[in-house]
Order: sequence, then structure tokens, then C-alpha cells
Amino acid sequence: MKIVKKLDIFILKQFILLFAGTFFICLFIFMMQFLWKWVDELIGKGLSMDVLGRFFFYAAMTLVPMSLPLALLLASLISFGNMGERLELLAMKSAGIPLVRILRPVLAFVCLVTAGSFYFQNVVSPESSKQLAALIYSMRQKSPELEIPEGVFYNEIPGYNLFVEHKDPERGMLYGIMIYNQGANFDDTQVVLADSGRLQSTADQKHLKLTLYDGQRFRNMQNTGSAMDRTTVPYMRETFKKEVDLIFFDNALNLTDASLFENNAKTKDLTQLNEDIDSLRLSLDSIGRDQFMQYGYSFLTRTRLEGRKDSVQLVYRVEHKPRNLDSVYAQIADDRRGQIASSALARARSGEQQTSMMQDYSAYNNRVLREHQLERHKKFSLSLACIIFFFIGAPLGAIIRKGGLGVPVVVSVVIFILYYIVNASGEKLSKSGTWDPTFGAWLSSLVLAPIGAWLTWKSNQDSAVFNLEGYQRFFRRLLGLRLSRNISVKEVIMEDPDYERLLPEMRRFNDDCAHYVQTHRLRTLPNYFRVFFRYEPDVAVIGLCERLEAMILELSNTRDARIIATLNDMPIVAPDAHTRPFRNARRNMIVGIIFPIGLVLWIRIWRYRLRLWRDMEQLQKQVQYICQRIVKEGLAKDPDAQPVAPTAAQPDATTPEQNV
Repeated sequence: MKIVKKLDIFILKQFILLFAGTFFICLFIFMMQFLWKWVDELIGKGLSMDVLGRFFFYAAMTLVPMSLPLALLLASLISFGNMGERLELLAMKSAGIPLVRILRPVLAFVCLVTAGSFYFQNVVSPESSKQLAALIYSMRQKSPELEIPEGVFYNEIPGYNLFVEHKDPERGMLYGIMIYNQGANFDDTQVVLADSGRLQSTADQKHLKLTLYDGQRFRNMQNTGSAMDRTTVPYMRETFKKEVDLIFFDNALNLTDASLFENNAKTKDLTQLNEDIDSLRLSLDSIGRDQFMQYGYSFLTRTRLEGRKDSVQLVYRVEHKPRNLDSVYAQIADDRRGQIASSALARARSGEQQTSMMQDYSAYNNRVLREHQLERHKKFSLSLACIIFFFIGAPLGAIIRKGGLGVPVVVSVVIFILYYIVNASGEKLSKSGTWDPTFGAWLSSLVLAPIGAWLTWKSNQDSAVFNLEGYQRFFRRLLGLRLSRNISVKEVIMEDPDYERLLPEMRRFNDDCAHYVQTHRLRTLPNYFRVFFRYEPDVAVIGLCERLEAMILELSNTRDARIIATLNDMPIVAPDAHTRPFRNARRNMIVGIIFPIGLVLWIRIWRYRLRLWRDMEQLQKQVQYICQRIVKEGLAKDPDAQPVAPTAAQPDATTPEQNV
């Protein structure tokens, strides 16, 4: 028996092709988001193509583990949605193949992707993160390309403040130039004014070539010596037609050693994380022991209680003996009291400073420890997210049965946003110390795993999870909303209504509605105990509803447009909404015992009783109008009408005299 069958190959072929496409799409999206974050470090730096290529390569390697879960979610949604839309899943299930068997070949591939995700996080991503951090730091340190603004002082050139009134980008000329050149000290300051100039980088990217035209240079001469009369010659003025200066300006990218970033948790594999976590815990324990040994008790107490198991209790007893401090202070000589007080104050301040310093150091170590623990758990939780997202996407695609890039993309984005928000919140609260790092790292998996299990079970049972009509009925019942009737005049009528029979029946219906309203007092509050604990069906309303629907069904074959319009205005009466909140008797008892919930539902039942009273009043008017319409149009004779007696002015048409 073959392990891999043709059906498995067919499913895998569709899934793997879609996964390859969605993976690169998701990676591109994350790359754009990453580029938007660091765009300020790239623009205006004159970076070469090889540097940019290395930047994008290292960034892509670090973003692969985050792109894999979203790619699996989107690929599973599209592939199984396509198979559902083309009725291929229906054909497989009709052949007796359950959904779990259909998912088996793809699940094996997803497990391989999960292993690859863990390999990337444990081997590739730490080294890529280290190289990327070094590259970003080097780009930050790199001086920007010279983009001289107009009308403001530009100080990106070390030792120079440059002001340009106007510039010509096409010719590369600067006009109205003012330069403040700060030398070795304040006395060596120079001011240069020029009508125009040009600023260019040399070929080796080590210097700037500044060419000035028609200008003057002013230089402070107070440091030239005592032989010169400083009162008469305070500075030197120089006029020039053209002057060329070389300014040292290293514009090349100097790469930083990547080993400087090895202490970051993201640049370590699982073995290094475990070792560093043990070291950080040992360091924190040693800080606590040192503080306790130094300030917990005196040297004499330490020597006496060293190595004893009950040392903490004994120290507490020794340090908390009642002492009369006033008597001790009175025994000290007057000339030593100030000295002792000053010494005690100095020791207290020193202890406070050292304790504050140790507190800051411990807080920093605790944060680093939490980051290492969080990074260790993320290597497993982010890999497991691939399987969880598959068990969400594949059943969801089989349920929705919509392929392409429309509905699956929308659903994938919504699910991934939920995952990202929960994951980011867990990481932030874990780093701040509010949550345990284990709980923060696994929170997103704890939220999405039950959703995936529920969707898989529902899809395997062929349940209509996304039946819009079912949800509409639920919310209509919850909010007390009703559908409106939609009856139209039929073009072809096989059998007209029996108006002779319907006319007295509708009049009896009106009498029964009036009698029901008078006897049941619908406008009063219902009995709380009867609503929740002693349900009795309202047989009268059930019978009236059945009679009403039967009359409407027969009258819908009429040719009279006004009767049809009146039928559409008739409300749809719920026969049991005013008697109980739920159909289940046990559920009614539970909400009745929980008084706050029961009180709200009790008021809701009263609202339904008032609505039923208004419906009865409206039905009586509408049924009466239909009866009058039937008689007026001559569709049926009125059985309750009295014959009109003949008069002299109007003799009976059947008399012999008129016949003659």
C-alpha cells in the first residue's frame, strides 16, 4: 500500500505552489514595514548597492520566522477555499474521506516548515540579527551626504557653520555664502563671506572641495603675538577672487565589529540563552546575598551565625531586642556626640546610595533576564504558531468555500492582526515585569489554539459556522426585531381565495383578538414566578397565529393590490416571546435565580407583552379593513347586512307595477 497517494500529491501540489507565492508576498510586506522603520537611516547617506543589499538580506533572514505563520494561514485559506469552491472537497467527502484525512499530507508539510522555522530562529536569525545590528549602527555613525538647505545654518560639517542664501541645483552653485570656521580654540575663529561657491566631494570620499568666488575672509589676530598692536589691528581681512579649500570629511562607511552586539538576547541561540539565564540568576542571587550580609546584621552576628539554618530567625531576634537609645546616647561624652552623629549620617547616606545603585543594577539585570527568557520561549511559540495557523486557515477555507485573493486575504489579515496585538501585548507586559515571561510568550498560542481546534471540529462535522441567516435570526431574537412580510401580486393565479368563507372567519378572528386582549391584561406586569419557574404555553395566541397565517396564505392569491398592501403591513406575531425568555426550562430557572439577569429578562417579557397588545390592536384594524374591502369590491356578499325596505319614491324593483 502506498504511503503517498495520488490524492495527497494533488493536495500538496496546490498547497505548496500557493505557499511559495504567499510566503514571498508576506516577506515583502514585512520588509516594507521594516524599511519604513529605518528609512531615516538610509536616506541621504550615499550608501552603496552592496551595503543596501546586505541590509535587506539580513533583514529578510530575521523576518522569515514571522512571515511563515502568515504565509501558511493565507495559503491554507486560499487552497482549501479553492477546493471548496470547485466542489472538490465535497467530492472527497462524498467518497468517504474525512477532512482529517484530507489535511494529513499538508500537515506533514507544515511540520517540516515548523522545523525550518525553529532552525531559522535558533541558527540563522541570531547571526543575521547580530550582523544587522552592526550594519545599522554603522549607518547611524556615517555622515550624511551634503544637502545644503537654503536660509538656515548647516552644521553637519565638523567645525563649520554654513549659511546659503540661494542655491542652483542644476549647476551645483551656492549664492550668498557665509561660513563660520571654528579653529583649535575660540581665538582662532574665522568668518568667510563669498558671493558664490561650489561644494563637492573628492573621489576618495575623504575630503570636501570648497571653491569660493568673490569673497572676503576675516580672522581674529589676538593670538598672533605681543609685537603686534592689538588695539589697532584686532583682526585680519583678506579679499579674494577665487579660493579653494580642502575640508577633511570622511564620508565612507566604516563597519562596526558585530561581536559588540553579542550580549543582545536576539543574537543568541538556545544554548547561549540557557547559559546566560543561569548566569543572570546567579548574579541576582549574589547581589541579594551581598546586600543582606552587609546591611542585614553586624559582623559579630555574622561570625556567630555563619552556616546555621535558622540564621534568619536568630538575626531577627538579635536585631529586634528592645534597647533604650536615650540611655545609650546619654552615656556618650559631649565632645563625641557630634562626631558620632556625623559618622552615622555619612554611613546612612553611603548605604542609601549603594542600595539605590544596587536596586538600579538589579532592575536592569531583571529586565535583561526577562528578555532572555522571553526570547527562549519565542523560539518555540513562534514555530508552533505555524501549526496553529494551519489548523485555523484550512478548516476556515473549507467552511467559507471562497478562493482567490478576496475573502481569504481579509480573513487572514484580521486573524494575524489579532495574533500580533496579543503577542505584542504579552511581550511588552513580560518585559516590564507585569507578567511572567512564559505566560507572555505563550499567550497568543493559548488564545488561537482553541479557535483552531473548534474550527477543525466544526469543519469536520460540516457545521454551518458562517451561516449568515442563522446569525441574523439570533440577533433578531436577541434584540426583539422582526422580519417584514413581502407579498406581491401574482401574475398567474391558479385558484382565487374563497371570500365567502373568509369573510365570516376574519370577523370571528377579530372578535377572538378583542376577547383575548380584554381577558389577558397584556399591559400589566407578568408574574415573575410563572415566567421563570412555571411555564404555561399561551394556547390562545398560538391558535390565533395559526389562523392568521392561514388567512394570509389564502389571501395572498388575491388580485386586489390594496389587500396585498394591507397583508404586507400585518405584523409577524411570535406566539411564545411574551411567555418565557428561553425554550429550555432549566435555563429559565437558572436566569430566574440570578436576580439581576432575571430582572432584565422579566422587563423584556413585559415589553413583548406590550408589543403583542399593539399587534392585536393593529391586526383588528387591518382585518376589518380587508373585510370592508371585500364587501365594497363585491368579492363576497355581507352575511350580516340587513335588506333595505322599499319606499314610495323608490319602489321595489321586483314589484309587478314596475315590471309592467
